[in-house]
Amino acid sequence: MSERRKAILIVDDDEGMRETLTAVLKSDYRVLRAATGEAALQIMEKEDVALMLLDVRLPGISGFEVLKITKKNYSYVEVIVISAIKELETAIEAMRYGAYHYVSKDFDLEGIRALVANASERQDLSRHVMQLRAEVAERVDREFIVGPSRGTREIIEIVHKVAKLSATVLVLGESGTGKELLAWLVHRESGTADAPFVTVNLAAIPRELVESTLFGHEKGAFTGAILQQLGKFELATGGTLFLDEIGDLRIELQAKLLRAIQEGEIERVGGTHPIKTDFRLIAASKYRPE
Repeated sequence: MSERRKAILIVDDDEGMRETLTAVLKSDYRVLRAATGEAALQIMEKEDVALMLLDVRLPGISGFEVLKITKKNYSYVEVIVISAIKELETAIEAMRYGAYHYVSKDFDLEGIRALVANASERQDLSRHVMQLRAEVAERVDREFIVGPSRGTREIIEIVHKVAKLSATVLVLGESGTGKELLAWLVHRESGTADAPFVTVNLAAIPRELVESTLFGHEKGAFTGAILQQLGKFELATGGTLFLDEIGDLRIELQAKLLRAIQEGEIERVGGTHPIKTDFRLIAASKYRPE
């Protein structure tokens, strides 16, 4: 039996727009449609909606009201706001209410398909983290808290202090000593356990793919880049990014990493404008300073 496809809800009072988006997305998603905000919320109560394409201007309650209600009651739903209005303030407001992204109605069809796919990927990551949280928390407790030695107790005390700060953390230790487990404990104790915890082993990524993996890329940025791809920095927004084996990051990418840390900005490969990010960085290395 094939895996059940995710349901995407298209909310737009323009029938032509609903038909166009349905034609673009129906091969990959189970498409639901609504012409008003009220109808959309009724569908949300009955259907397991994963993704939403939402028009700002709707008859009755506005798209922003639908967005606020959706994020309050169905926080896992990724919402992409669509509007005929090309205004920065509208985009900022949409993101402030919890939208995944904002696009104008003159969007490229392939672009919207890629954007929905990225939103779905982010949702999968978030759900995966939620599913593993209990298991990992139990593992952390068992390995770090149950019957700890004095040295381990001292580490736990440091973790509790550091977790409340916004500072970047560097964990040093030999392979197999539990650096990722310690990073997860910092993440959990920081009060953002519900947010993404994204891990990247820099030593395991082919050299030519490291930049694209971390920062993402735009469509057409290089041969084979047929779709826009979000990087790990964006996927970790609101949560924690754990970079294992940071000592293997090649020198030319360290400046971009420094900018991400200091300025809270990244730029995708092939991109032309900075993208704001908000994440906690924890890095680890088996190398120790001389």
